[in-house]
Amino acid sequence: MRASPALELHFPDSPESPDLADRLLALLDDLRPVAIDEGACAPGAEHGPPRSWRIYFTSADDRDRAARAIRDELGASALTMRPVDVEDENWVERSQAQLTAIRVGRIVVAPPWDRPSDTDAMVVVIRPSMGFGTGHHASTRLCLQALQRVDPAGRSVIDVGTGSGVLAIAAVKLGAARAVAFDCDPDALANARENVEASGVADRVELHASDLADARRLPISPADIVLANLTAGVLQAHAALLRQLVAPRGSLVVSGILTDQIAAIASAFSQAGLSAAFTDREGDWVALTLRA
Repeated sequence: MRASPALELHFPDSPESPDLADRLLALLDDLRPVAIDEGACAPGAEHGPPRSWRIYFTSADDRDRAARAIRDELGASALTMRPVDVEDENWVERSQAQLTAIRVGRIVVAPPWDRPSDTDAMVVVIRPSMGFGTGHHASTRLCLQALQRVDPAGRSVIDVGTGSGVLAIAAVKLGAARAVAFDCDPDALANARENVEASGVADRVELHASDLADARRLPISPADIVLANLTAGVLQAHAALLRQLVAPRGSLVVSGILTDQIAAIASAFSQAGLSAAFTDREGDWVALTLRA
């Protein structure tokens, strides 16, 4: 039986554990795990602080790099962490099968096995894979909420770091004339292509292989709406590049931000020539809508 490399993380029994979990999720977005089993909360606390997570990776090298990054970012004593090899070939299928459809405003994000047939919402079909974006993380839901506020109907959209393609697909479902999406991860792009086809929008979503630093080389023009569900560090470092993707009088929606990172992110984009128009929050997570 094939062994899958994973990290087992145990959180301290303290009031800081929920905040620690949020910071870990933000960090993991850059470390490309293939699945996260968040385990259980403390006994008697259904929605309380986490107790333990098991995070799966494609290779032992990826796992070891993630362990080093977590220690560097959070400190060696923040939580207990150990590498494990899980002898189970079906953990991906089992973890994915637990996902169900979620609704954010007029959009329902659904896996193929839970696609609703009796809804007035626009359905985005996402097959969970290595590309993030099933709608089950607050940063994705906040982007979907902000996207509906800025109203993409008849407008052009760019989705930066598209992952599963969920935001690009949602944009055209909401009436966008077209959406251009790019990602540097080939597995994410393969998943995005599958989801674009499953949602019936292949004629209006254009996918490219690129990272943000090379986006200017793509054959695309600045868009009316730019979506960037990334991490605070990436957003802050590349604020000027993201600004170049936004058309005059356009909007930029950025997500993947924790509440204590808002000031630094807003300052970086202000220097780039964008001003904050709206703030959406869910727990400790925030999405900012900025205007050119």
